[in-house]
Amino acid sequence: MLSRRQMLFGAAALPFLQIYPRYAAAEVALPLRRLVRAAEGQIGVTVFYDSAYRSIGYPQGDVPRDRGVCSDVVIRAYRDGLGVDLQRLVHEDMVANFAAYPRNWGLSRTDRNIDHRRVPNLMVFLTRQGGKLPKGTPYDTGDVVTQMVGGRLPHVVIVSDEKVAGTKRRKVIHNIGGGTVFADVLETYPVTGHYRWTGSEIQAIPS
Repeated sequence: MLSRRQMLFGAAALPFLQIYPRYAAAEVALPLRRLVRAAEGQIGVTVFYDSAYRSIGYPQGDVPRDRGVCSDVVIRAYRDGLGVDLQRLVHEDMVANFAAYPRNWGLSRTDRNIDHRRVPNLMVFLTRQGGKLPKGTPYDTGDVVTQMVGGRLPHVVIVSDEKVAGTKRRKVIHNIGGGTVFADVLETYPVTGHYRWTGSEIQAIPS
C-alpha cells in the first residue's frame, strides 16, 4: 500500500511531470534499474529450476531461494528491488475479479500459493495495471516480456541494460532450466506480451 505521503507527493508531482516529460521518464527509469539489479542479484543464488507445487507463506511468501521457475525471477525482483509483493497483489485482484483471469488450470477459486507464479496470471495482472505496451515498442531496461516456448510453455523474462556483444539486442535475466542467468533469447521464442510497470501506482480496477 502507498503511504499518504507517497500519494500526496505523487498527486503534487503529476503536473510537473506532464510539463517536463524527461523527468517523467526518469521517474520510471530509476525504479526499473533497481528492478534489474534485484534480478541480477539472483544470479548464482537461484541455481535450480523447480516447478513443484509448494505451500508458502502469505504475504511475502516464497519457495526456497536456491530454486524456482521463470516467474519467481520477476516476483523476487519486484519484491527485492521495489518492495512490491506480487503474491498479495495478484491474489487480491483475483479474489475481486476472478472472471478476468484465465481458467487454464480448471480452477474454481484462487490459490495464493501458486496464482502469482503462473505466467498467464501475471500477464492479466500487468495488463489490468496499465503496464502492457503496444506491439513494436523498443525493449528497455526493466521491461517484463512474456514468451511461448515450444508452442505450449509460457515463459517470462526481465530485460536487462546489457546488450549482446556486437548487436543491439538486449540480454534478459531469466530461469528457463538451470537457475537465474543472463541470456540472449528475446528473438529465440515468440513474444506474447511486453510490459513496463514500476508498481508505484497500484490501480484498483473494478470487475
